[in-house]
Amino acid sequence: MDLTTLTSFFMWCSIFNGGLLILWTLCFLLIPDLVYRTQKRWFPLPRETFDVVMYVFVGAFKLLFLVFNLVPYLALLMIG
Repeated sequence: MDLTTLTSFFMWCSIFNGGLLILWTLCFLLIPDLVYRTQKRWFPLPRETFDVVMYVFVGAFKLLFLVFNLVPYLALLMIG
């Protein structure tokens, strides 16, 4: 696999996962009641616990996105 293909792969991974992170964050910020009602059908949690779980998941996804998508892409751009 050459450097151009690898850079392109990480670019598209960063775009897709960054878009998913933005969408998830916007849903959690703009329509939290709808998200809670939807998820409450499958996972009966109190609202406070749900908020903490969602906050932790968004934070973990952001950390994983940065470490495994964005940083490798930027490093490949720097060496390319």
